[in-house]
Amino acid sequence: MDFNELILKRRSVRTYAPDKEISKELIEEIITASYQAPSWKNSQTARYYVACTPEAIEKVRKALPEFNNRSSENAALVITTFVKDISGFNGGVAEDELSNKWGAYDLGLNNAYFILAAKERGLDTLIMGLRDARLLREEFNIPKTEQITAVIALGYGAKQSSPRRDREIDGSAKFF
Repeated sequence: MDFNELILKRRSVRTYAPDKEISKELIEEIITASYQAPSWKNSQTARYYVACTPEAIEKVRKALPEFNNRSSENAALVITTFVKDISGFNGGVAEDELSNKWGAYDLGLNNAYFILAAKERGLDTLIMGLRDARLLREEFNIPKTEQITAVIALGYGAKQSSPRRDREIDGSAKFF
């Protein structure tokens, strides 16, 4: 599928098909594709913690609010983080007022590549920002040097998502 078709077909899916497992190799392929995203001085600080066994998935689900639990049932769950104090920093000193927000920006690019790579391979996703970071850090031994950002549900969508309405520029872009 060409790029325009890919971005038009990608949707946030909230119902996943039961009994359709995703191989570790396929998840590794998606993560590898996401690493092609640009980052601050090629620092590549994105990290992924993949819960694909029932036990690990249950640990992540305990850290999600009820509505995200329902929306991610039957999916693998991927915790995304970035290593702090690298993107936007030079020798440990922030290069501008954004500091660690550059790490979040870079991870957002990685996550965008991740969800597009998943869709290209026939999988659907849902990015969830509401989560108990403290519990995830404890359960998965995520170092304090990493900022936990999102959990991405990854699986085979159980039903078609409705088409997205086209957005007009409506002043959101300025041309000079």
